[in-house]
Amino acid sequence: MAQQDGPTSPPTPHDSEEHRTTTVEKGHFCSAHCTCGWRGPARRARSSARADAEGHARG
Repeated sequence: MAQQDGPTSPPTPHDSEEHRTTTVEKGHFCSAHCTCGWRGPARRARSSARADAEGHARG
Protein backbone atom coordinates (compact mmCIF):
# COMPACT_ATOMS: atom_id res chain seq x y z
CA MET A 1 0.00 0.00 0.00
CA ALA A 2 1.40 3.39 -1.00
CA GLN A 3 1.75 6.04 1.65
CA GLN A 4 0.86 9.65 0.92
CA ASP A 5 2.46 12.62 2.62
CA GLY A 6 0.46 15.72 3.48
CA PRO A 7 -3.19 16.54 2.91
CA THR A 8 -4.90 15.64 -0.32
CA SER A 9 -6.30 18.45 -2.42
CA PRO A 10 -10.06 18.79 -2.73
CA PRO A 11 -11.53 17.44 -5.96
CA THR A 12 -11.74 19.92 -8.79
CA PRO A 13 -14.95 20.29 -10.78
CA HIS A 14 -13.32 18.25 -13.55
CA ASP A 15 -12.58 15.38 -11.12
CA SER A 16 -16.04 15.24 -9.58
CA GLU A 17 -18.01 15.70 -12.80
CA GLU A 18 -19.11 12.61 -14.67
CA HIS A 19 -17.96 12.72 -18.28
CA ARG A 20 -20.59 11.59 -20.74
CA THR A 21 -19.22 11.39 -24.22
CA THR A 22 -20.91 10.97 -27.57
CA THR A 23 -19.78 11.00 -31.16
CA VAL A 24 -21.21 13.50 -33.62
CA GLU A 25 -21.06 13.08 -37.38
CA LYS A 26 -20.77 16.04 -39.71
CA GLY A 27 -20.38 15.17 -43.35
CA HIS A 28 -17.56 12.68 -43.80
CA PHE A 29 -16.13 13.39 -40.34
CA CYS A 30 -16.91 12.24 -36.81
CA SER A 31 -15.80 13.87 -33.56
CA ALA A 32 -16.19 13.12 -29.88
CA HIS A 33 -18.04 15.57 -27.61
CA CYS A 34 -18.36 15.57 -23.81
CA THR A 35 -20.88 17.10 -21.42
CA CYS A 36 -18.00 19.07 -19.82
CA GLY A 37 -17.54 21.03 -23.05
CA TRP A 38 -14.52 19.13 -24.40
CA ARG A 39 -14.50 18.32 -28.10
CA GLY A 40 -12.13 16.01 -29.88
CA PRO A 41 -10.67 16.54 -33.33
CA ALA A 42 -12.61 15.62 -36.46
CA ARG A 43 -11.78 12.10 -37.61
CA ARG A 44 -12.72 10.13 -40.70
CA ALA A 45 -12.93 6.88 -38.72
CA ARG A 46 -15.65 6.54 -36.07
CA SER A 47 -13.41 4.17 -34.13
CA SER A 48 -10.79 6.92 -33.78
CA ALA A 49 -13.40 9.38 -32.48
CA ARG A 50 -14.59 6.76 -29.97
CA ALA A 51 -10.99 6.18 -28.85
CA ASP A 52 -10.60 9.96 -28.32
CA ALA A 53 -13.75 9.94 -26.17
CA GLU A 54 -12.55 6.99 -24.09
CA GLY A 55 -9.19 8.65 -23.53
CA HIS A 56 -10.86 11.87 -22.39
CA ALA A 57 -13.22 10.07 -20.01
CA ARG A 58 -10.26 8.25 -18.38
CA GLY A 59 -8.53 11.56 -17.78
